[in-house]
Formats: sequence, C-alpha cells, structure tokens
Amino acid sequence: MTNFNNLLVEQKDAIVIVKINRERALNALNKETIEELQKFFSFYWSDKKVQCVIISGAGEKAFVAGADISELADLDVRGGNETSARGLYLMKTIQNFPKPVIAAVNGFALGGGCELALACDIRLASEKAKFGQPEVNLGIIPGYGGTQRLPRLVGRGKAMQLIFTGDIINAAEAYRIGLADEVYPHDELMDKAIEMAQKICAKAPIAISLAKETINRGLDGTLTAGCDLEKANFAQTCGTGDKNEGM
Repeated sequence: MTNFNNLLVEQKDAIVIVKINRERALNALNKETIEELQKFFSFYWSDKKVQCVIISGAGEKAFVAGADISELADLDVRGGNETSARGLYLMKTIQNFPKPVIAAVNGFALGGGCELALACDIRLASEKAKFGQPEVNLGIIPGYGGTQRLPRLVGRGKAMQLIFTGDIINAAEAYRIGLADEVYPHDELMDKAIEMAQKICAKAPIAISLAKETINRGLDGTLTAGCDLEKANFAQTCGTGDKNEGM
C-alpha cells in the first residue's frame, strides 16, 4: 500500500481502517488529503481480501473538522469549481465503493467532515461527536454533496434548518434525526465499528456489494426503476456459489 502523508491505514483481516491524520488541523480535508483518500479507495476497489472499510479521525477531538480554510480563503469562481469537483468525486467514489464503508465519527464532523460521513454507508458516532454544515458562516455553501445527501437522509426541512443556520448538533440529536445510526461511549466507538464490520464480513460478499449498489442506485431513481434493478441483482445472486452455500 502507498505511504500517505495524511492517512493512517491499518488492516485487520478483511477490514481496513483508515484515519485522517492531521491532528493539528483537526483533520481538515485539504487538497492533498482528498487526493490521498481517492488513491486509497482506488487501491482497495478490487481487492477481494478486503470486505469492509472504516473511516475515522486520528486523535481525540475530530473526525474531520471541515475543509481546510487556508485553501478556501483565496478561491475564486474557477478555483471553487475545481475544489468542489475534487471533493464531490471523492464522495461519489466512497458512495459507489463496492464494499460497505463505515464512518466512526469520533469528534467534530463539520462541513466537509459531515459530508464525508454522509457519503459513507453507516455512521457510528461517539457521544463526543458533533455534526454540522456551518459553511454559511464563511459566506459559502456545502460543496462536497451536503445539500444533496443531507436532505435525503434527514428530510428537507431539517437539512435546510441545519444548512441555513450553520448550527452544530451533538451526537444525541444526530441520532434523533437519523444522521447518526448508532451512538456509543467514546472509548467503545472503534471496537463497536470493528464489531459491526466483522458481522458484515461474515456475510456473502457478492450479496453485500449488490445490496449496496441496489439501494444507492434505486434511491436515485423511481420506485419502479429501483424494483427492476432489485430484480436483476436478486437474479444475479441466485447464480452464485455463495447462494448455494447459504441455502
């Protein structure tokens, strides 16, 4: 695996844990970190030995506290377009990654950090976690998918409230509105994430991958189109050795 400047990567059997490692910047997503995450997911895309990925932040304070403001401050329209495109491409890569991706949100998940969590399949939060899309405080809007994924997850009105006010919410509120799927004591978060990943890894990998694809693609279209996709992917699983073994 490539050596990274801003990522810590650890593999535990079929699980890979990646931590954003910029503690002094509260793990903010600068250009280099986004490019390294892109390389990370590209590297493991076809690795059959890996069945689940966990994303977290190094240290005790932050998952990802946002995009790197030092890079945003000097952006013009052209630079803003390039920056947004880079972040959106990473989030789309995570969403379409053929294996489940679990966010272990261990602290601040703000701006680009909240958007990174939104792009993951499951969001597990420490009791110390904080979520928010406070971009309007800087005179900008979310640029890595927050205006699209957040309302799909928590509903239009609640998403507009969070984005318009820039409010930061705690883990309990994130769980209440459906932004966090589970909340755990801070010291138990990674163990719980690994436990969930192990449970997923014990299932048929082709079925898990096709289930993820079917859910994601189905939500982007009509119910009829989604059911047609489900039929096709269900049929595909019926031709696998995993199905024969499972039955």
